[in-house]
Order: sequence, then structure tokens, then C-alpha cells
Amino acid sequence: MGDRLPVVAGLLRSVAARIGGAIPSPRRPRPGTAQVARPRQVAALQRRQLSYAPESDGHADPGEIVWTWVPYEDDPRQGKDRPVLVVGRHSRTLFGLMLSSQSERDGQRHWLALGPGGWDRDDRPSWVRLDRVLTMREDGIRREGAVLDRARFDRVGQALRAGYGWR
Repeated sequence: MGDRLPVVAGLLRSVAARIGGAIPSPRRPRPGTAQVARPRQVAALQRRQLSYAPESDGHADPGEIVWTWVPYEDDPRQGKDRPVLVVGRHSRTLFGLMLSSQSERDGQRHWLALGPGGWDRDDRPSWVRLDRVLTMREDGIRREGAVLDRARFDRVGQALRAGYGWR
């Protein structure tokens, strides 16, 4: 559907022009919005060695959890601010995996339990989604939430290597 959206929008505008109405253009993602990584970006990231590299230097690094606006999968025009585990970086582009505190994620395919952490002010357990890699501009993240400890980051890396072909 996403690749047909411009065609459908153009058709609607054409019909609207004939009948004297107006159809608004589809909304573009907000600045600072995480985007789903393109398949070639994911493939390139999967070939790189995952490395745990958090530094308290004000820059988001692999192993840190940051907050940013993430679009919903079923309606990318909507979304919410959520924590994201940074798993890679290329220049000013960050690659991350979103977190959820919804307990129904427990045991679901593509979700790995992380437990509670400093990124959640209510100290609820979280799960990380392994099959949807996001890209974010570093200047688009809202705040750093916490550093994920090395043992949990390594568990995420093991799951990515075992189930998704990462190195």
C-alpha cells in the first residue's frame, strides 16, 4: 500500500479538481521521527559486528536507550514517543529497536524480554522488538533514557544473530 499512496493521492486530487473540492496531501513524517529502515540498510547493518559502546558523551551509542517518536506499523501517520535501543550508528544516523512495556508482548514472536530499567519511570518490565529496525537522526531523539547493561545487550545480540542473520 505504501508504494501506491502517491498514485492514489494523485488520483484523488485529480478527481477533486474536476468537482471543485480539495484533498489534502498525505502527511509527511514529522522531523525527528524514526523511520523503518530500508531492506538494504538492514542488510548492511546485519553484516556489521554488533558492538556495545555506550559513552556518557551526550551522543547516542549502541547499548543506550533513547526516546523518539515512532510511527505505528499499521498507520505510519500516527505514532507515539517511545524508548528505542540503539544497536548501530552510521555518521549521524542511528539504528534502533523499539521497546514496549505491554505485558502481552511476553512470549510473542519477534519480541525479547528485557525486564525493567531506568528508561521507564514506572520501572515496568520491557520487551524489545527484534524484526523492525528503525533509523533515527541523532538530532531527532528526544532524550537519552538509560544504558542497557552489557548482559542484556548481549542477549539481544544473540537473538539477532540466531533468528535474523546478524553478525
